Amino acid sequence: MKIYLISYDIFELKRLRTVAKVVEKYKLKGQKSSWESPLNQKLIKALVEELEKILKEEDKLNIIEIVGEPILLGKAKSLNYKKGGIVIL
Repeated sequence: MKIYLISYDIFELKRLRTVAKVVEKYKLKGQKSSWESPLNQKLIKALVEELEKILKEEDKLNIIEIVGEPILLGKAKSLNYKKGGIVIL
């Protein structure tokens, strides 16, 4: 399982809440519109299938794999996630 950063900018408030509920099912940690999620290929596929039913052309959602050591600023701490991933708190 790898760690992915999911971030989004949704145009309409009702759709934003719906997207947030879907993404929160897959999250590990997050803040507002960015979430860290441990995902394998099966979970990514399920997440994308759910989101494709909700998102409109004017919306934007990124699923970005975190590779290597992230740059941590402020009070952020890096913890090892089981199975080799990285968690940023």
